[in-house]
Amino acid sequence: MSSATATPASGSRAPAVTDPPIRRPRRRMRAGTLVSILAMLAVTAFVLLPIAIIVLTAFKPTAEVNAYPPTLVPDTWTLDNMRRIVTELPFSRLVLNSFVFAGGVTAFALVFDSLAAYALARIDFRGRRALLIAIIASLMIPFQATLVPVYQLVSELGWVNTFPGLIAPRAADAFGIFFLRQFFLALPRDLDSAARIDGANEFRIFRSIVLPNVVPALLTLGIFTFVNNWNDLLWPLVFTTEQEMGTITSGLTLLTGPGGIIPYGVMMAGSLIAILPLVVAFLLVQRRFIESVATTGLKG
Repeated sequence: MSSATATPASGSRAPAVTDPPIRRPRRRMRAGTLVSILAMLAVTAFVLLPIAIIVLTAFKPTAEVNAYPPTLVPDTWTLDNMRRIVTELPFSRLVLNSFVFAGGVTAFALVFDSLAAYALARIDFRGRRALLIAIIASLMIPFQATLVPVYQLVSELGWVNTFPGLIAPRAADAFGIFFLRQFFLALPRDLDSAARIDGANEFRIFRSIVLPNVVPALLTLGIFTFVNNWNDLLWPLVFTTEQEMGTITSGLTLLTGPGGIIPYGVMMAGSLIAILPLVVAFLLVQRRFIESVATTGLKG
């Protein structure tokens, strides 16, 4: 008994057999992930709340700022607070002084701190450990304890109401030295040895080998130093007695009314203007900072 099998006619193609599409199950967000996202959003909102209050209060009229109960969003938007900042203060001069003061301190601190940190981390000399202990111990001395002696020294030098008097006492910082020293210690010593075999001296090793590999640390310290000095109130307030030599933070204190009445709307407007350069500086440095972290150890 024979069975006949059907074959397709010559010249005709058999229909293509396609597999049914596979439906992938939708991934459901886990409860833990959702809780983490909500927690991060809540923390972000809590952190940004003071900035939102500053921005919104800067555009409120005085009557609404002093109203009770207070409101977050202004009913009437105004630019009077901004006008008072510009008209009642030498605003452009104060901003320029802040840039010179904070930028000068940052530049000198990066130079002197990096030199001292390199010596403590990469050069063996007698008394290095004792010097390091003394530098770390100086961090425990309150800033207010040294304010009067430093002011007397600056006054005897005739540097009151001058940029050298503002910048020189802060040209080096114990925290910056210790911070950079820890980064220098993390670099392999083979880099130094290879450079010395090629005939490089210590300064050449410091400039061409070590510094290019610690750019993230330098940028981090530079941002911290610039922000701290830009926002500082006590130091410029003590070392400057003339309005033309003040900074933006010390200049805002001149707007205090009789009897200690504080125009909060004007203060918030000044604080908002003072924040903007810091935001711009951070945005400019952010990309360079990320690139430096990615290429650390590959330069030399």
